[in-house]
Amino acid sequence: MTTDSFIRHTLLTILLIYAAVLAWPATGWTQDAGWTHDSQTDTRPAALREVAFDQRVNEQVPLDLVLRDEVGRSVSLGRYFGKKPVILALVYYRCRSLCLLALDGLVRSLRAVTFDVGNQFDVVVVSFDPRDLPEIAAAEKAKIVQQYGRPGTEQGWHFLTGEEAVIQRLTRSVGFRATYDVAMDQYRHAAGIVVMTAQGTLYRYLYGVEYSSRDLRLSLIEASNNRVGTPLDQVLLFCYSYDPATGKYSVLVMNIIRLAGLMTVGAMGAFFAVMWRRDRRPGSDKGRKA
Repeated sequence: MTTDSFIRHTLLTILLIYAAVLAWPATGWTQDAGWTHDSQTDTRPAALREVAFDQRVNEQVPLDLVLRDEVGRSVSLGRYFGKKPVILALVYYRCRSLCLLALDGLVRSLRAVTFDVGNQFDVVVVSFDPRDLPEIAAAEKAKIVQQYGRPGTEQGWHFLTGEEAVIQRLTRSVGFRATYDVAMDQYRHAAGIVVMTAQGTLYRYLYGVEYSSRDLRLSLIEASNNRVGTPLDQVLLFCYSYDPATGKYSVLVMNIIRLAGLMTVGAMGAFFAVMWRRDRRPGSDKGRKA
């Protein structure tokens, strides 16, 4: 077998193997999938069965809602949208347990992301307790901005309060339900954040009190329609997929295999191209025989 025929035969074999890998179906959650709370099959204690954070992926939040900002001004929710993705956090400022952990965890997670609040995205924190007042929100914002520690980013943090009817309309739109315990004077509620597009569309739900910096970054990149991020981020998005059941990004093994296969094909192709050109150079054994 000549060198040329060997190279052609080898490349054809590699391409056929890679084509078979590409044709293998990849499994995973679709973008539109979501998790929904089902009270009929809920096995939690009765006191917690009305607590939920259901996913309303691809639905729209009501941007016409009028709330109050940290200085007590009436503001439309829509003023924080239009240019960049928004992270929405629902807490209540008098809470000293779960909400405190959730906000602290959010700050720690955001500090590990190279994107800056107020630049590539904004953070909107809304109290779901109508008794919270703007001065409490202002104090909470000052503390969080100090913890975040990046100068010039305070304009990207927004801590809002509102009337009960307005708050309920917002919480219903994002699938958030909490219950108030009169005896304990506190709310029972879930913890998590929602990453939304610049148009106010609910895009990604991340649950818990601390979030993977990778998950936050990938969520913001996707919510921005890939307007932020680097080429390496596009590789990560190819290798990871959002799982609505867990609120996290999980590895797509088949896509990693595909990527590895593509890199192998490229490397082998470059190697055989170099070999073929070397055999064709004047002075090579093949050239002397000719």
